[in-house]
Amino acid sequence: MESEQAMAATVSTQLTTFKYSNRVLLKTILERRDGGLELAGERVVVGGWVKSSKEVRKEPVPLIVGDHRPEEPEPRSDVSCAEILQSRIPFLRAIVKILGGSGGHYPLGEKLEAAVHKPPPPSTVFLKVSDGSCVATLQVVVESSLAPPSQLLHTGTCIIVEGLLQQSLVHGTNVIELRVDKVHHIGTVDYSKYSLAKKRVPLDKLRDFCHIRARTTTVASVMRIRNALDFAAHTFCQNHGFLSVQVPILTTTDCKGFSEKFQVTSLFGKAGEKEEPYHKAIAELEGVSLDVIKAAVKEKSNLVEELKRTDSNKEALAAAVQDLRKANELASQLEAREKTKPKTSQKVDNVKSSEDFFSSPTYLTCSGRMHLESYACALGNVYSFGPRFQADKEESPKHVAEMWMFEVELAFSQLEDAINCADDFLKFLCKWVLENCPEDMKFVSQRIDKTRADRLHSVISSSFERISYTEALDAIKKVTEKKIDTKIEWGAALTEADLSYLADEIYKKPVIIYNYPKEAKPFYVRLNDDGKTVAAFDIVVPKAGKLISGSQNEERITILTTRVKELGLAREQYEWYLDLRRHGTVKHSGFSLEFDLMVLFTTGLTDVRDVIPFPRSYGKANY
Repeated sequence: MESEQAMAATVSTQLTTFKYSNRVLLKTILERRDGGLELAGERVVVGGWVKSSKEVRKEPVPLIVGDHRPEEPEPRSDVSCAEILQSRIPFLRAIVKILGGSGGHYPLGEKLEAAVHKPPPPSTVFLKVSDGSCVATLQVVVESSLAPPSQLLHTGTCIIVEGLLQQSLVHGTNVIELRVDKVHHIGTVDYSKYSLAKKRVPLDKLRDFCHIRARTTTVASVMRIRNALDFAAHTFCQNHGFLSVQVPILTTTDCKGFSEKFQVTSLFGKAGEKEEPYHKAIAELEGVSLDVIKAAVKEKSNLVEELKRTDSNKEALAAAVQDLRKANELASQLEAREKTKPKTSQKVDNVKSSEDFFSSPTYLTCSGRMHLESYACALGNVYSFGPRFQADKEESPKHVAEMWMFEVELAFSQLEDAINCADDFLKFLCKWVLENCPEDMKFVSQRIDKTRADRLHSVISSSFERISYTEALDAIKKVTEKKIDTKIEWGAALTEADLSYLADEIYKKPVIIYNYPKEAKPFYVRLNDDGKTVAAFDIVVPKAGKLISGSQNEERITILTTRVKELGLAREQYEWYLDLRRHGTVKHSGFSLEFDLMVLFTTGLTDVRDVIPFPRSYGKANY
């Protein structure tokens, strides 16, 4: 029994070096229960970046002249020649003065002083070093005899050092420190130009330095949480028999039927100024009815006027104004396009498409669900993870031009199945982060939002409220109509403020809203028997808003074809999609998780640009 315990103790204290760089990750030292104290005496090689530093100079040892007194310490036996000569300078200067006279300069004296120039006093440098593997830093102690302190002290300096782990002599955040006896590498910093030279640079300022902002404790912690969520999402799908499928980023199909897209071309700058307006990679609207947009503008204008009558719902007013501005922009673009002659426009498009890299207009995808659906109808259950693009010029803390989506499709399933899967999926992600990122979540709670861990626990333990769109609208009307003294018609869009109010104030827990009006969702969502609503759903979380959107997709070709025609979409773009209904159609459903917003919710930050490694927003793509 004792031998087994001894063996277990040996295994627990054993350190493993990283296979591909022969160094020890700091998390394997610092995230132990005792803070790494059990590793005292171990020889390790570590690498990382200096977060903070200080230099402690040693007091010089005075030379003893004359007889040694017993009560004094034993004289040093390792006094250097330079120190001896230094102590004799006054005596030597006197001799030179006598031999050389009393006037002028004394070259001989200068040479003597130069020969015994006083070296800098010895010192010890204490460095707080991070390698990005954990929140905590390791105290690294380096003597000045091993490396010049001036090369080590600046924040951002990279070092690779070797030495012995020892119990820290000073009680503080670390119980273990590394006493260095070999310095293998020093990557110095041009401190005058280093963007992180100041402590605690605000997050909005860090967005200008995306290439190095991960060296800050906050951004590094966010990225580790992001990694954990990424891994958890894949783990959930793999554990439940889903296959990973990579869908294209370039597409000729508008996967939502109504979106602002980035057009892709290889002819920009080659065809001359005359053709430039066509070839620019711009946001373009395809197959949208101008009458529909004008009706939306009128409806949104009425809503804004109603909200202006009261100051009690400023968030809803701000959201309505944004929606109105966007609708007016779309109407202006469509009106401008209506003025051109269709035949001429088509002819120009054909000529230019034949000259371009692709034979037809091509865009960056805004959703991968349609392509993913084709593989679900062959492989059963599939998922995909990748960037999705939307050319929306509006500034928003929750949306940028490039956002990552985790998309899931299930064959032989209906709306209820997709809702259950999405419910389990979201809870799995929350639980995974709490169990696998305890130190990062502790840091988030201390520095960003002290309620964040509790909110994740609440999602895990809650039974999500399930309500129809009609029930959601009724709940909002009871509050809103009293404030603005007007009637809200069925079919009105639920704004972000409306969704947040449902989750934060009315139900105080995650809410699943289903059976939306068909006008509010993409054309491919399955039409319900009432002919007015479709089998779509959203999951709304308190203090986060909408994180997941999903639907059961239309498997009936006649209804799907009718929907394409109703919305004025170019049918030829969707023939491949209609083929799935012609040949072995099956009921199927799926959902999309806005991954960046999930990271935002988990960390408690308020702007999605702070949780994306290299955010792309309107006017900003600097890397």
